[in-house]
Amino acid sequence: MKPLRDVIAPGLDVLFCGINPSLLSAERGHHFARPGNRFWPAIHRAGLTPRLLRPEEDMQLLDHGLGVTNVADRPTRTAAELSPEELRAGAAALGELVARYRPRVLAVLGITAYRIGFDRPRATIGPQPERVGGAATWVVPNPSGLNAHHQLPDLARLYGQLREAALAG
Repeated sequence: MKPLRDVIAPGLDVLFCGINPSLLSAERGHHFARPGNRFWPAIHRAGLTPRLLRPEEDMQLLDHGLGVTNVADRPTRTAAELSPEELRAGAAALGELVARYRPRVLAVLGITAYRIGFDRPRATIGPQPERVGGAATWVVPNPSGLNAHHQLPDLARLYGQLREAALAG
């Protein structure tokens, strides 16, 4: 039993995959519930949703051909608390989930988690040469407010590139 349910349906355009739920997201039962998380503004600014959704509206992602899951199910204060074994086990389970639901694109939100979980130490942001569970795979920056490497305009631009690729595919 997952502490935070997947928002998923067959044939999505994009399945976003966070690293793992925050303690607050698990407590509230909604993805990206921490106030400093930039997921919701980034996907809106990227044109993936027609308006800014709130975490409590995460099920509405399905109305826009989008979904969300996590690599690891265990809620933590920071993703750095996860072990490499947890990330690798989660990556294997993610491949099975993607094969079952068949989204057009899988978007992993976090380069470090992708590198460790999928054993791709040289991976970079953007489209990946490997497919996961049969889906085209992208890595985009983690939208956590703890990720100072990318600000909201950068996230929106990169998520917009993902949107263009998903719609073209």
